[in-house]
Amino acid sequence: MTTSPEYMKHALRLARKAWGMTSPNPAVGAVIVKDGVVVGEGFTQPPGGAHAEVVALAQAGDKAKGATLYVSLEPCCPPKSGHTPPCTNAIIDAGISEVMFALRDPNPQVNGKGKEALEAAGIKTLEGDCAEECREINEAYFKYITTGLPFIIAKFAMSLDGKLATWTGDSQWISGAESRTFSLRLRKQVDAVMVGVNTVIRDDPRLTARVDDTIVKTPLRVIVDSHGRTPASARCLKEPGSTLLAIAHPLPPPIRKALISAGAETLELPARGGNVEIRELLKALGKRQVTSVLVEGGGTLLGSFFDYKLVDKVYTFIAPLIIGGKDATSPVQGKGVDTIDKALRLIKPRLYRIGEELLAVAYTKDMEATSE
Repeated sequence: MTTSPEYMKHALRLARKAWGMTSPNPAVGAVIVKDGVVVGEGFTQPPGGAHAEVVALAQAGDKAKGATLYVSLEPCCPPKSGHTPPCTNAIIDAGISEVMFALRDPNPQVNGKGKEALEAAGIKTLEGDCAEECREINEAYFKYITTGLPFIIAKFAMSLDGKLATWTGDSQWISGAESRTFSLRLRKQVDAVMVGVNTVIRDDPRLTARVDDTIVKTPLRVIVDSHGRTPASARCLKEPGSTLLAIAHPLPPPIRKALISAGAETLELPARGGNVEIRELLKALGKRQVTSVLVEGGGTLLGSFFDYKLVDKVYTFIAPLIIGGKDATSPVQGKGVDTIDKALRLIKPRLYRIGEELLAVAYTKDMEATSE
């Protein structure tokens, strides 16, 4: 059985087209090759739509018989109660002779069973090509399906000397136009965007995913607001989509009524030190099938996430500015650590140039180890 990495890489490129649009399902790409020619390809459609393999098979038609299928994730074989028929059935019925997939699906209903079903039907299978890239595309799905909790991305911008704002609180704008555009597009890849109430009061963000100022997706907006201080006039409440206020104390009826009338949903959660217990909030989001959350700040909220070791991935924009000032705000506050040896050391760091700024991307833990 021979493989061709170029076809699997093409399947991964297709999977990226579905990135952020398939939750809670994984983003998958599929390519069907016969006699060295691509006869069908596709990627996962939004929930309720066809899976990548089915799209590719429909395009290939009769040419699928005897062909090789390259797919970025193990084909599914879910119970008949699933929203879509098992992809393994469609592959077998189409007469595919070989299936190459990058990774096994960690979903307990699928893990290894798709491979077994195909091999039982006489179809040759091979796994492992381009596995790391496939895992990155579906890192949120991998965590969610194995833990029931969303994948947490912490994002912040800071000056070269590590400041989020000046000592007066002024922070607009530390990052440049290119970085802000990148951030808006990053929101398109997640299910929810989360900020603390101080960010809403100070910056009044819209919290939407936009490209050229056109809304391309409406991720759930989550405001961590222990005492219900979000203004009913906040811009994010006027945007399309849903806004969830996570509170830790009952709101006075007039305030609650005003927020609900403005379009907010309130969720009262247990308190820790008088504030929303973040871990309980993440459990609640997981139950709503939120697989990924982009935490954009401010420093107090980010500090809580890092103190409780809840962050999976970090995006840090570094601007060529020196702000100075011992009272200037840092991007990650909270309790912190008392000795350097206890500091969180990130892994797999990557550095990119965006405009005049740098973007550092890294993980807090080995996602391959945690997904096994």
